[in-house]
Amino acid sequence: MRRLAERARIPLETELQPGAADTRHLKDRLFQIHEQITQRWQAALAAGEAGQMARDYLARRGVSAEAVQLFRLGCAPEAWDDTVNWAKGKHYEWPLMEQAGLVVRKEGSDHYYDRFRGRLIFPICDEQGRVVAFSGRILTGDEKTAKYVNSPETPIFTKGKVMFGLDKSKRALLDTHQAVICEGQLDLIACFMAGVKNVVAPQGTALTSDHTRLLKRYVEEVVLCFDSDNAGQNAAVRSLDSLLASGLAIRVAMVPAPHDPDSFIKESGGGAFAQLIENARGFFDYYLDRLCALHDPATDRGRRAIVQAMAEALHKTGSEVLRDTHAQKTALRLNVAAEAMRQEFKKTARPPAVEAEESTASIESIESIEQAARPTQHEWWLLRVLLENNDQVDWVAAHLDVAWLPSPDAREIVAQRLRLGHDWPGAAAWLGQPENSRWQSLVSEILADSRPIPDAAALAQGSSTRDGIVKILRDKEIERRLAECNRKLAAPDAHEAASGGLLEEMQRLRQLKKQPLAAKSDQDC
Repeated sequence: MRRLAERARIPLETELQPGAADTRHLKDRLFQIHEQITQRWQAALAAGEAGQMARDYLARRGVSAEAVQLFRLGCAPEAWDDTVNWAKGKHYEWPLMEQAGLVVRKEGSDHYYDRFRGRLIFPICDEQGRVVAFSGRILTGDEKTAKYVNSPETPIFTKGKVMFGLDKSKRALLDTHQAVICEGQLDLIACFMAGVKNVVAPQGTALTSDHTRLLKRYVEEVVLCFDSDNAGQNAAVRSLDSLLASGLAIRVAMVPAPHDPDSFIKESGGGAFAQLIENARGFFDYYLDRLCALHDPATDRGRRAIVQAMAEALHKTGSEVLRDTHAQKTALRLNVAAEAMRQEFKKTARPPAVEAEESTASIESIESIEQAARPTQHEWWLLRVLLENNDQVDWVAAHLDVAWLPSPDAREIVAQRLRLGHDWPGAAAWLGQPENSRWQSLVSEILADSRPIPDAAALAQGSSTRDGIVKILRDKEIERRLAECNRKLAAPDAHEAASGGLLEEMQRLRQLKKQPLAAKSDQDC
């Protein structure tokens, strides 16, 4: 309304809540700062020695001058005080620059330094095209530096509510009634410049319910087009819940390995990529293939996992038609009777309250199979502590059982990290080993996370016996095992003798949860 009123030169009379005028003023100033620094970084990229490395990188990646101009790409000079000095010249207050996420205060002092240094800059715009944040890619090849640095959340930027490219693609979204969702900025730029303009990308986070509500205003269907590696496919599955809640139809486009959308377009052309999107499969057809690749359909355990995950995912749709259709397809894949599969799908369905209560209990559930691939917040913090230094490694190795980590990726990374101990070569050198390259994206994202960890030492060791992250992980594992015991007790075919043993086990686990964390040699979990 404000923007329309400004265009029409109509003064608006508004009834403001207390503090609303101050909030509006702050946001206007932040928008102004972001626009000005965007222009400064654009100029640095366009000419001069500071932008040469970035220009060379863009040339190697095949990013055209037209794309650079359209997406307003820039370059932050390799200096600790370039933005600091610019802010001084503009007479911007330091607290305001810090709120903008452009400078960082040196701990324990009043000195500030630039957040973005020696990086190719991607401006992140809101739906109206205003620059609200930045993502900076490293150019020097420094193995100890995170590949990407992103703006923190600010009064004008919440990463779970902003989609990169939406300001450019919204007309194409409305025309096609379809959104192609990819992972990174360069993938999106490649798609857009190749003629697939109905494309967006989440900004440094998984697809959220806010993202899907935003897309619902433009489209009726989304096509997920993530990388062909395991991390990319896990990201596609993690998007299911928020997409289903929005009522959007879902398809999945598989980019042939080892490509991502950018490299595929460069090798095969925009027409081939458009055909790939056109031929995208329905989500549940894709998901059945994914489950059959993760679990052996020739074994009883594998079949149970496939049936459980398919049934729970389809139950979330609330559609009997979809459930029956894919019960038949699952039955055909597993070579069983369709009616038997329908009955299995019905048994899996739970009332919402029960489903929420038992979501951690079903070890073959979609959450445990796929969402566990993404580290939980506590795993994320533990990984940051262990990846960034050696200070806590001995204590964690003595007290942590890696089986407590629900994410397979976190479990394996932590196990390797603890095994190496003080011989840890650093995250960059470790990722440089071919067998570890599959974690490149995850580890880079963890190391690029600039949010302060609330007392890193306490997170690892605990400032008391109650608040350490290792104890939290242990207690969550106990809760999972208690939930599993509850599930077995509730089973209609549970035997009385077995029930007695389960009750004893539950009592033991409850007692264990009350005890302080002990070294692994003294643990009973």
